Amino acid sequence: MAQKLDGEDARIADYFDVITGTSTGGLLTAMLTAPNEKNRPLYAAKDIKNFYLENSPKIFPQISYPFPYITKIIKAIRGPKYDGKYLHSLVKEKLGNKRLHQTLTNVVIPTFDIKALQPAIFSTYELKKKPSLDALLSDICIATSAAPTYLPAHYFETNDPSGKVREFNLIDGGVAANNPTLVAIGEVAKQITPGHPDFFAIKKIDYGRFLVISLGTGSSKMEEKHDADDAAKWGILGWLTSGRSTPLIDVLSQASADIVDYHLSVVFQTLHSEKNYLRIQDDKLNGIVSSVDVATQNNLENLVKVGEELLKKPVSRVNLDTGIVEPSEQETNEEAIRRFAKLLSEEKQLRNVRSSHGNAAIFK
Repeated sequence: MAQKLDGEDARIADYFDVITGTSTGGLLTAMLTAPNEKNRPLYAAKDIKNFYLENSPKIFPQISYPFPYITKIIKAIRGPKYDGKYLHSLVKEKLGNKRLHQTLTNVVIPTFDIKALQPAIFSTYELKKKPSLDALLSDICIATSAAPTYLPAHYFETNDPSGKVREFNLIDGGVAANNPTLVAIGEVAKQITPGHPDFFAIKKIDYGRFLVISLGTGSSKMEEKHDADDAAKWGILGWLTSGRSTPLIDVLSQASADIVDYHLSVVFQTLHSEKNYLRIQDDKLNGIVSSVDVATQNNLENLVKVGEELLKKPVSRVNLDTGIVEPSEQETNEEAIRRFAKLLSEEKQLRNVRSSHGNAAIFK
């Protein structure tokens, strides 16, 4: 969209003050903000689809045994389904020695430290106070995508300027923030303080000054998978595997994502700024297309179709009376994205004018 407005060299990192993502979203965040040899973003948004179509089958190689589902269960009991070697080598090849401080705009990438039992959030905003966060982008990406049961946990170390070593024992950021939007807003909010040179002084967070686009990877929550009668009988194995799903992980990840969407929807609507917040998520996936790791050519092509069809659907917002996400008839997702692109383009041009006159950029 931005390229149609501002030319082919336009990139996502040119328009957003902060980009956030967890799990595969963390990988996307790094790809869209890491610099290439010309100090421009490594990837354009239009390149992302082909990256996944090409590499997903190698990240998640499909089992061709006579009973693949049973084989996957056995592997999941013994260890992660996939060794992650291809993903690790791919990420290291693409990102090289680039570190967090080198991203072309601010980024926030959540992970979870299983040794400290707390989130580890890699935020460019925090680097001055916490230089030990300045890890290799490749390590951050491998960590935030280390989904339990699918890919192995990731260990690495960093050194701060004094030489102090910090250890990280990390897994998928989705454990703590499957929808990291609120985490990113929190990081920005900490910067908006009276006297800060880059922002107007305000006494409280003004959500009317935020423009937020939140993209989900889809879910199958509309399918009726389990009920209390079934769950009442589950022990450890039941919660870890029931049918073709992993109920415990499904519940934790979905709850984390939905509560963030609910919170932001309430805040933006209450402050009459609902058009400043756009959440695009397909909750009606079903069957193989809703899986995490079925990377067959047919399924990947179906996922592309899901994304294309989602653009044509009406924007969905939380109904404050019922708490249910419902479609709005005001505009489609594609129309909303076009509206955001125009606003972002205008803001970028305004900042360029201010910059040429020596004024500070203002977050909007």
